[in-house]
Amino acid sequence: MRAAVAAFAIFCALSSVVYLINDVADRDRDRQHPLKKHRPIAAGTLPVGVALVTAAALGTAAITAAFLLGSGFGLVATAYLALMSFYSWPLKHIVIIDVLTIAIGFVLRAVGGAAALGVVFSHWLLVCTILGALFVALAKRRHELTLLADGATSHRPILGEYSAHLLDQMIAIVAASTLIAYTFYTISQRRWTSSAPSGWS
Repeated sequence: MRAAVAAFAIFCALSSVVYLINDVADRDRDRQHPLKKHRPIAAGTLPVGVALVTAAALGTAAITAAFLLGSGFGLVATAYLALMSFYSWPLKHIVIIDVLTIAIGFVLRAVGGAAALGVVFSHWLLVCTILGALFVALAKRRHELTLLADGATSHRPILGEYSAHLLDQMIAIVAASTLIAYTFYTISQRRWTSSAPSGWS
């Protein structure tokens, strides 16, 4: 139980680091967004320097705590922070890769939970997680495209690579795939692998 709570707290801290980094990188574009312009960094109430120092301190503390919890969990936590930080700059500007990166971030959280507890995980769990996260990410892109209308590309340039029709098709495909994967997950007679990866406990 303690390991689960600690892992949860560590990933909350890492997510906070990612949000700080992302808000710093997007502060100029966020000022053009009807809702995001009120965020502390975009609004100017939280200085960029303070945000970056806080992110560095929080990230260092979280990664240190992750390795104290276990080497396997520490590696997953580090991979998550590196991937999501990389997303805040180049990856979020590459069509399809942007939503896939978000989905992989959720998969790493699931894998991290298994690593922290020293338990094995099902491949179906990973499939359902990445599909569910893809559905949420695509739906978010669809909402932004609708909400921002003609100003969508000025806020998030990658939205120019998407269209409402394309996103609707992708959301429908991912939703159907998620339902099918979850169905197989629930009826599978062998949900869990026979042994945990070495070094994860």
